[in-house]
Amino acid sequence: MNSSSPTIARITACNGPLFKHLLAGGLAWLEQNYERVNKLNVFPVPDGDTGTNMLLTVRNAYHEITGNESLDIGTIAVRYARGAIRGSRGNSGTILSELLRGFAAEVSGHREADAAMMAKAYREGVRLAYAVVQKPTEGTILTVAREIADEVEAATKDTDDLTEILRRAVRRGRQSLAHTPELLPILKKAGVVDSGGQGLLILFEGMLKQAQGENLSITGTEITTAEVGDLGTTLKSSDPLGYGYDVQFLLKGENLDIGAVRAAIGSMGDSMVVVGDESVIKVHIHVHDPGVPLSYGVSLGVIEDVVVENMQTQSEGYIAERAEQDEPEVPVNPGDVAVIAVVPGDGLRRVFRGLGVAGIVSGGQTMNPSNGDFLDVIAALNTDKIIILPNNKNIILTAEQAAKTVQDKQVVVVPTRTVPQGVAAMLSFNAESDLDSLATLMTDARENVVTGEVTTATRSIQLDGVDVAEGQIIGLLNGVLVVSGSALENVIHQLLAHMEIASRELITLYYGESVTAEQAETLADALRQTYPDQEFEVFQGGQPFYPYILSAE
Repeated sequence: MNSSSPTIARITACNGPLFKHLLAGGLAWLEQNYERVNKLNVFPVPDGDTGTNMLLTVRNAYHEITGNESLDIGTIAVRYARGAIRGSRGNSGTILSELLRGFAAEVSGHREADAAMMAKAYREGVRLAYAVVQKPTEGTILTVAREIADEVEAATKDTDDLTEILRRAVRRGRQSLAHTPELLPILKKAGVVDSGGQGLLILFEGMLKQAQGENLSITGTEITTAEVGDLGTTLKSSDPLGYGYDVQFLLKGENLDIGAVRAAIGSMGDSMVVVGDESVIKVHIHVHDPGVPLSYGVSLGVIEDVVVENMQTQSEGYIAERAEQDEPEVPVNPGDVAVIAVVPGDGLRRVFRGLGVAGIVSGGQTMNPSNGDFLDVIAALNTDKIIILPNNKNIILTAEQAAKTVQDKQVVVVPTRTVPQGVAAMLSFNAESDLDSLATLMTDARENVVTGEVTTATRSIQLDGVDVAEGQIIGLLNGVLVVSGSALENVIHQLLAHMEIASRELITLYYGESVTAEQAETLADALRQTYPDQEFEVFQGGQPFYPYILSAE
């Protein structure tokens, strides 16, 4: 897709079409350079790649404005930010979406923005971006965003030319990015700049290129499912009439009363999600007669993006498929606490289902789920009390953003950073407990386990005192690189020594999709001989890229 807006020379105000033109340049340039961002990953492991996460976030954002011809910068900015929030993936994607949300809040309601307003809006975006991170770290995308804001504010004192201000923003962004290794020692050790900061700079560079008349093209480059992951969820209906229909639509109108709409839609069925403002409201509801909410929406305004799905048919097919894999169903009663877990493999799905997890989001390393993935599963659960287990450090921020987005349900994130931590947390689960007390109990329980992970190095590096060559087997202890080698079994023995399993009772081996059951049992037998006082259990995990995930309790 080509942007057809005219070349921008000197301009002192930005309206809707111009802002959309600039955003198209940012997306197009990121499409061409996201792999360069991915290669900046500090740790030599298959990770939730920053470039991929940011590209998917921005693509979802731009999709929201593709057919919008509004002349107002406020309208374009608000829709773009909404798309970014729903599509946000990984830490950098989530931070970027908050940056856009803050910007949109300041320009909302305005036809155009001058230099002073643009500077104020971007500063508000930076404030929200810092606020979403519990412990902000300098030398990251946050630093680059903040220093660009400093430059934009300084530039407005010298000129009202938005193109010149954008040039200065890019120049300052490059300087800030180059300085990130001095602020974050781990970047300096790895010999790279911050990947999130690089992604943000690329977006600004793309906007500048558009502003200077380069007219970049959005290519729609395909991202593989291995990079994106997919969404998996099982529904359980307590209604004797079955599931009925899943109805979703956008309601557009004037002076819409979101409180009244929420009350009316809520009375029609269950699993309601109603979010929006006085002009656009997103509606999701489970009903037996889809005509009821649709007719109600038409009575208030115009409905778009209508989706009506027969959940009974979908559920029967899904349950039959999962039954063949021996995956148990988990009933959810209204008022009970339900748990959503992020899980990277079919075997681990069965493990978490067996522990009582009601909602599954497929994902993990290399395939970080989006905010929207969480929102869809939250909406599908027949209760208003939900706990999320991210089970990965790169997914915690997105899960927390999703929890804050939901207005009609109580959602708490227990910040599990690994799959074994998630399993440990579920051992304390009781669906009938008080939500906050249970979340505290599960948060404490995650500390009862030590996690080991075995994978293949994606790059050569010297990190944390360990020399790693690309292609070697490496072992991580609670996310920290501790061992490398050429033989899988030797690396596992060394990793277990670092895990101090001689002082532990139970060691669980979750073997990945590249390992057979026979290979896993052979390894476990060898470990039992080395550690006769410890108990070893073996489960199929099915996770990609990681032959073994180890848990010691």
